[in-house]
Amino acid sequence: MVEAVLIDLFSPSANLQNNIQGALCNTLETIEKCSSIRAPFVYVMCCQSQGSERKGERDFSLLALRGLQSLERRLEVVCAPTTAAALYTIKQRLDEKDLSLIKVILPTLRKDSMKVYIDYLFTGIYQFEFEDFQVVSDCENTQISEPRGVGQTLPSQDMALIRSEIETHLESLPSLKGELTILRSSLIPDGIFLHGFTTRTGGISYIPTLSSCNLFSSSKRRDPQVVVKENLRRLANAAGFNPEAFHRVKVDHANAVCIMGKTEPDSYDGIVTDQKGVTLAAPGADCIPVLFADPVRKACGAAHSGWKGTLLGVSMATVNAMVSEYGCNVKDILVVLGPSVGPCCYKLPHESAKEFHRIDPKCVRLFDSESPYIDIRRATRILLERGGVLPENIQDDSITDQNQNITFCTACHPDKFYSHFRDGTNFGTQIGFISIR
Repeated sequence: MVEAVLIDLFSPSANLQNNIQGALCNTLETIEKCSSIRAPFVYVMCCQSQGSERKGERDFSLLALRGLQSLERRLEVVCAPTTAAALYTIKQRLDEKDLSLIKVILPTLRKDSMKVYIDYLFTGIYQFEFEDFQVVSDCENTQISEPRGVGQTLPSQDMALIRSEIETHLESLPSLKGELTILRSSLIPDGIFLHGFTTRTGGISYIPTLSSCNLFSSSKRRDPQVVVKENLRRLANAAGFNPEAFHRVKVDHANAVCIMGKTEPDSYDGIVTDQKGVTLAAPGADCIPVLFADPVRKACGAAHSGWKGTLLGVSMATVNAMVSEYGCNVKDILVVLGPSVGPCCYKLPHESAKEFHRIDPKCVRLFDSESPYIDIRRATRILLERGGVLPENIQDDSITDQNQNITFCTACHPDKFYSHFRDGTNFGTQIGFISIR
């Protein structure tokens, strides 16, 4: 069942403008009549010319609410200067109510462009059906719809203009939850490398579990790629790197490593380079974002190390790639473990805990319980030291000076970090990043 209806009056055709009130009334009456179980939320999207916001909203509201009692508390008029601004506001309303089944009623000529806006601003969580805006007399006439994505025939320049309009609107939005904050390690020499670990503040993501500097988008979450791109742009401006030369690992929870400049694997959890100005990144939302730097050979790397990747030795695999590809000496390589879930919070089933117990019994607490507590950081350090990395060249939560600590527990600090363990499936993501200056 449709949960929300979006009526697009942003650029009505001339013949529709002549009878806009009658057409809108008929459409709303039909929505009310066809919603026998529960009336959907209705959003009317219209253009806001300068200084006309109040009058436009008042006129539309009086018109729309006249005699439509079931929709009275479920209808909102959204006036904005651009389609991108109006549609993004409506997306916020949908997300506040956790709605995802949307019917879009709009002029036929607007259908292809609206689908482009929707493809940029929404993810696979949402389902859309489209209906021509017309005067209708009964419920049967309201089923003129087609699947999302069909019939997109806009010229490439028009699609570029839509994307530019969306990006301009997102750039104009204020940062949420405070200033953008970057954690940096004292172990990595700042004169040679640019690096850091992000926190959750200073971006534009507004959904509570993604707020505010979420840096990962997927079809299963509500943050679209354009929002993540804007968050990344703000991070790049604050940190000083080029977002167009940014490379993030393609997570597989394994131990494959990508060598920049060579054929890119389909998936990999480690990445290394000796190219200046190329920023490497690894995500983390409980899993460890690990950064690697060799100030002698001037090479660097990043790895994503969850419990599976830790057991598979992804961090040492990244070190070995730097040694084999760039002639690094393992004793020169510096390794920093970023914010991640700590042994205070992280549990695994007993069978998985056995693997960490084999690395070192100190990696497991309450080993005889059904779900022991696991220390993936300690396991990572032990495997790195066994591989030849010097203990003093590894920074993690065991650092003596806690004022220098950046390996915080993500689950314990909801104000600073995202956590899959804590927040569930619609979780946000922070990153560790590094590049050679």
